[in-house]
Amino acid sequence: MSKAVATQNIARKAQTDAPPVTKMLAEFTVSHPSKGWPEAIEDQAHRTFANWAGCAVGPSKHDTVEFALAAINELSPAPQASLLGRRERVDMANAAFINGISSHTFDFDDTHLKTIIHPAGPVASAVLAMGEHLKLSGRSLIDALVIGIEVSCRVGNTIYPDHYDRGWHITGSTGMLGSAAACSRLLGLNALQTQMALGIAASQPVGLREQFGTMTKPLHPGAAAKVGLTSALMAKHGYTSSLRALEAPRGLIQVYSDKTDWTQITENLGDSWEVGLNTYKPFACGIVIHPSIDACVQLREKLKIDSSQVKKIIVRVHPLVQELTGKKTPKDGLEGKFSVYHSCAVAFISGRATEHEYADDVVNRADVLALRSKVELIVDPQMYEASCDVSIETVQGVVHSIHIEHAIGSLERPMTNEQLRAKFVDQSEPILGSEKTQIAWEACMGLAHLKNLDSLFAAITLQK
Repeated sequence: MSKAVATQNIARKAQTDAPPVTKMLAEFTVSHPSKGWPEAIEDQAHRTFANWAGCAVGPSKHDTVEFALAAINELSPAPQASLLGRRERVDMANAAFINGISSHTFDFDDTHLKTIIHPAGPVASAVLAMGEHLKLSGRSLIDALVIGIEVSCRVGNTIYPDHYDRGWHITGSTGMLGSAAACSRLLGLNALQTQMALGIAASQPVGLREQFGTMTKPLHPGAAAKVGLTSALMAKHGYTSSLRALEAPRGLIQVYSDKTDWTQITENLGDSWEVGLNTYKPFACGIVIHPSIDACVQLREKLKIDSSQVKKIIVRVHPLVQELTGKKTPKDGLEGKFSVYHSCAVAFISGRATEHEYADDVVNRADVLALRSKVELIVDPQMYEASCDVSIETVQGVVHSIHIEHAIGSLERPMTNEQLRAKFVDQSEPILGSEKTQIAWEACMGLAHLKNLDSLFAAITLQK
């Protein structure tokens, strides 16, 4: 036997001996007690849900949602569940699908920074749709949300960054596991059924990074939500799958990635919580641009000059920023979210980068185009991913510089509840109105105390 063949055999044996993580995650999903985590995790779960809900309401009339819903309505879905910010009702699988799409359309949703997963989109969309149909309590939804996010993010930790670097959009390609676990929990499946649900979902990954900047990017969390919910229902009715769908040599994890850090699943499962590491975006765009936006906003406040007085904006960043957001001439708002050039320009002009700064007309506005052309990107492999250096040179030749180590919205500089509320209101009030927006915020932040979901849906949807 050659040395090369022997090495391959050893590698294959090591993979074959992987721990039974599909079974472990299933047993954890079923057996972990309700509210079996510290109060800080409980609070973070509610922040995650509220942030997700606002992000789903805000784009509910966007073309991305309208076009997807038009396709679903051709199937004549049964009116089982609600769509946030809208009057229509569809079947619960497609409610999860549409709400998941809507929640990611503005690219304003939560981020698990260790993996760049947006965990609430797939999981919250699925649990809300199923919870409404089954008439469950808010407590049940929060429990399922925490469990589902834990499953998707632990798998993400196991394979990131190799899986992401291959071109997978990790939100969609792990989200179906989180939504399957969460819905299995809501359905009261046993451990074996839940293992089957995870296995069924594992054969349905979704999401390629090639789609960033198009309507298909927000499809990924919506599709993952629908896959997970449907997989749990199939398992409930006896549909089977491999019991080693995650860890087997030709299972999801080893097909996905050469990195297979099984300890990210097995260690401290049930004792440490990934939702506690969740963050919330103050800017409606790709997370890697946030330090640059933060820098431009701070320099704007310091200089107090018009953009016409800017000669040049020099942005020094990690290579990932150019890779993900290097679009110099975005054509519309969706592409603008993946343009560090556009984002720096609007941040300096407006002092913010909310969804309003990524409207199609703003992307093509004369003053924005003029300043965007003055943004220069310097790629520095030594720069930390979450940091940046930004210098602004005025027409008078004066240079002002700032270093951002951690942007606002990061774990080191988290958004406060008041800032989250302001973000929720800014997105929801144009859709729901002032009174309903306030009721919706309070219902989301107090979800675990709701005996039923009636008050939440009365506020967060439009009534016929």
